[in-house]
Amino acid sequence: MASPAQQLPPGWAAEWDANNQRYLFIETATGRTQWEPPAPQGYDENAPSATPPPAHHGKRRQYAAGQTQAYYGGGESSLDPGYLAGTAAQPGGAQLFTPGLVGENQFATQQTQAGAAAGQAPYYAPAEPEYINAPTYGQQPAAPYGQPVDNLSNQFASMGIAGQKQFQLYTANLLTSPPDPRELQHPPPEIRLPPNSCISPSPTANADPSYQRSTLNAIPTTSSLLTKSKLPLALILTPYRSLKEGDEPVPVITDTVIARCRRCRTYINPYVQFIDGGNRWRCCMCNMTNEVPQLFDWDQVRNQPGDRWARAEMNNSVVEFVAPTEYMVRPPQPAVYIFLIDVSNPAVQSGMVATATRTIKENLDRIPDEDGRTKVAIVCFDVSLYFFSLPQGTTESSMLVVSDIDDVFLPKPNDLLVNLAEARESLEILLDKIGTMFQDNSIIGSALGPALQAGFKLMSPIGGKIMVLSSSLPSAGAGALKNREDPKALGTSKESGLLQAAVPFYKTFAIECSRAQVSVDMFLFSATYQDVATLACLPHYTSGQTYYYPAFNAGRAEDAIKFAHEFGEVLAMPIMLEAVMRVRASRGLRMSSFHGNFFVRSTDLLAMPAVPQDQSYAIEIQIEENINTPFVVFQTAVLHTTCYGERRIRVVTQALPTTSNLSEVFASADQVAIATFFANKAVERSLTHKLEDSRDYIQKSLVDILLAYKTSMTSGGAGASAQLAISENLKMLPVLVLGLLKNVGVRQSAQIPPDIRAYAQALLTSLPSQLLIPYLYPNFYSLHNMPAEAGTIGEQGVILPPSLPLTSERLERHGLYLIEDGQTMFLWVGRDSVPQLVMDVFELPSYDTLRGGKTTLRVLGNPFSERVNAIIQKIREMRRGPYYPHLYIVKEDGEPPLRLWALSALIQDRADVLPSYQQFVSTLKEKVNGASGGGY
Repeated sequence: MASPAQQLPPGWAAEWDANNQRYLFIETATGRTQWEPPAPQGYDENAPSATPPPAHHGKRRQYAAGQTQAYYGGGESSLDPGYLAGTAAQPGGAQLFTPGLVGENQFATQQTQAGAAAGQAPYYAPAEPEYINAPTYGQQPAAPYGQPVDNLSNQFASMGIAGQKQFQLYTANLLTSPPDPRELQHPPPEIRLPPNSCISPSPTANADPSYQRSTLNAIPTTSSLLTKSKLPLALILTPYRSLKEGDEPVPVITDTVIARCRRCRTYINPYVQFIDGGNRWRCCMCNMTNEVPQLFDWDQVRNQPGDRWARAEMNNSVVEFVAPTEYMVRPPQPAVYIFLIDVSNPAVQSGMVATATRTIKENLDRIPDEDGRTKVAIVCFDVSLYFFSLPQGTTESSMLVVSDIDDVFLPKPNDLLVNLAEARESLEILLDKIGTMFQDNSIIGSALGPALQAGFKLMSPIGGKIMVLSSSLPSAGAGALKNREDPKALGTSKESGLLQAAVPFYKTFAIECSRAQVSVDMFLFSATYQDVATLACLPHYTSGQTYYYPAFNAGRAEDAIKFAHEFGEVLAMPIMLEAVMRVRASRGLRMSSFHGNFFVRSTDLLAMPAVPQDQSYAIEIQIEENINTPFVVFQTAVLHTTCYGERRIRVVTQALPTTSNLSEVFASADQVAIATFFANKAVERSLTHKLEDSRDYIQKSLVDILLAYKTSMTSGGAGASAQLAISENLKMLPVLVLGLLKNVGVRQSAQIPPDIRAYAQALLTSLPSQLLIPYLYPNFYSLHNMPAEAGTIGEQGVILPPSLPLTSERLERHGLYLIEDGQTMFLWVGRDSVPQLVMDVFELPSYDTLRGGKTTLRVLGNPFSERVNAIIQKIREMRRGPYYPHLYIVKEDGEPPLRLWALSALIQDRADVLPSYQQFVSTLKEKVNGASGGGY
């Protein structure tokens, strides 16, 4: 973007004033200075306009859009028109809409005139759309009912006079704009930094949203402005994001020259300023002046002077420094894995033990062990503990039984925890033997607590990962639990008690683990109540993850494949060991609360013994004092040991502009980040209060946002209105909130088992946005009439059909549909499906011979079958994370529970006591109008 100096009239110069943080304009001939941008030559403020000036309020100035465009050529939209579906440039006759100043009738008239002038239908009588009111790709969008609020500032910005291009705010009417699922694929609102804020022209100088995204991409300068908007201010972090094909790896800085601010300890980044001939740099967080390290400009590889502008930390928002010794309390630890395998009767009978041991054996090569230091131990348990000694120099192993579970001890000081590479052969033999060793075990009962204590004793001198595979409720020794499942409590105020830990053991043990750098992953398989809520405490506080396979039965190939795939991916995942994370922000901003799987060690230091890939965290931010800088910076630093034995610091930097303009705050809001934050808040609220409070809190938060927008940004002001207005970039937020309210983790229902609900809540607080959004708003595809290219290979791999809105109105009786939320897939078969379709996909003669339920779809020798299978495969592979969704065939007139489960994913429909999207929006409108005084 051009700087003001390049856009000024002849005879003027612009100079940045650091004290006032704005440009000073100097008339070179006379030396006269002024703060206001000089008008271009030929511009007469009092020149008569082609249209009468609109009515305006005392001190606020308005310009007709055409008048300013004539001088500034402001036809360029500030946001991608495809993104906001904005209007074309207004012709000379259209007026600028100023919020809160125009009477409602005048606003409606203005809309009609604008639409008519552009040759378009007015917003309240749109032409018949091809796709639920939205223009098809490539078409010019019709005028939405809200006009750009910031035309004037935008036109100044296109000259470069205002310093940075402003956001345009477009208003959408939720009553006439049904949700368009394609909008969830759009990137967040653009981050528009002032000129010269970044010292690098690199496109990677600001954080990619998959690493870090903010709920607002323009930060309010005051706490009162944030409060007025009612929008939450929070960061959504996934600092250890996995790399998919085509992703750039994180640059690694190996010279151990780490420049940090002396006062606030910020790492040098593309938003600092070099001063004093490049010998010093000014911190972008606290303005402290720091010395540039001596070796900063030295290329240690070539042993010659280097180019500082080519350094990775000057050009990239996400970098990894190799840490020198002062960042280490002890030498980097090796990766250590301890497997605690339940071998009680239910675990053996379900096939879990055989599947788990086979999966570990098959993935021994994938366990991270580049430096040959990785250690492994296997401990089995029922109501006793079974240790396995693997002495060096022999492939024989011996089993040592410890029956005293009240005072757990290690039966041998060594040979229980062995080097993976050295003991590889004996480990394979042992894994083959475990299945047969316990195949006739008739013991029912689980000493999970003592097994955890044993694993902790083995691992605590080093730290690492305990992987628990358990098939029953812990019943013996420390941490024993009782079956507290109470069907009468479901759907009542007592239900939230079932989602809290039943005993303190697992939380206190988790904190001990965190202190010793031990992380726990839980793989739970029970066919009956297992108290997932209590057991999930361990992963929650030790930065692990919970995986749940209800009623697991390896006799069903689908169950075995899903678990083996997910367990294998977790084993192969590179992990960050002994990690601590801290988020720093510019002066005036404070991290106020933290959501996710970790333990808060001090006010803002998050302890994470082993960070898995693709785990998400949400951090709320408070504006403590007024911000007077043109932009602010957030920096996340994770000090960790790689699983290859190297101490590193991963730094993620994000710069965001500041604004004192409420319309910019709304226009910059990121609906995906807000929905991710709400999911975390909903779970927190359900545990600290009640499930009902959680739902009320989320719904009230949405009503508050809509009310704030209506009051401040629309002509209706505080009065009742026939519309339900929201900015175009937040149009999908109500349906995402409805998806959250209908999600199993939060939904109002007396039918959801506590284990299922607790697992859903664990997912809501740990899934990154890429996985969470389909979990709240599933994808719905029509397969029987999909475009010819769907299911074939394109530039980005397999092409998916277009997503449909989540309503059963789209289900045709002869159709084949796919509904998926990232965890489960449903293949819906209409009752009037033609025999040829059933034959092509399922190799069966007719619909009547088809059976519903969990299935593996085989690729048959016809193009349609290949395309359907390609789509299913693409969905299983396209997202980050280890999850492998099950596929269920659902017949339209098949088993009611399965049918209702699939239909519950169509969240825009009414279900049970839960409203349809239309009813939900109508309720929102009543609440907004009721709260603003006088019902409509």
